[in-house]
Amino acid sequence: MNGQGHKMTPDHAQRIAITTWRVYAHPLPAGYHVLAERLWPRGLRKADLPLDAWPKDLTPSTALRQWFAHDPVRWDEFRKRYLAELAEQQETARALLTQAAGSPLILLYAAHDQEHNGALVLRDFLQTLVKSPPDAA
Repeated sequence: MNGQGHKMTPDHAQRIAITTWRVYAHPLPAGYHVLAERLWPRGLRKADLPLDAWPKDLTPSTALRQWFAHDPVRWDEFRKRYLAELAEQQETARALLTQAAGSPLILLYAAHDQEHNGALVLRDFLQTLVKSPPDAA
C-alpha cells in the first residue's frame, strides 16, 4: 500500500480470484478480506472479523442502500444504479485489486439474501476491471 503504481498488467490481473462470502459463515476462507458493506455487520465485534480493507467508497451509497432495502423486486434497478456509482470509483477499485494481488479477494457481506446483495455487484464490477486494461475508460 505504498500508493504507487495502481495499474496492473493483464497477466497480473488475470490471477485474481474474486468471491463473495457472508460474514456470519465460519470459518472465513483464506484470502484478502474486504468488507463490502457501508455499515458494520450487526452482532459482530470488530475483533472477530479479520479485515484487510474496508473501502466504503466502493459500497452502495447510503441513499441507494436505503432505497433498495434488500427488496428483490428492486434488484435490477439497484444493480444498475450501484454500477453507475462504481463507475465513478475505478481508481479506488483498481487500487483494491492491486492490494489484493497474489491472494484471493474475498468480498464480505452481511445480507441474508445470497442472490441479491451489493457484494455480488461489486464482484462483477471488479471482474470487469480485471479483464480490461487500466487506461480503457
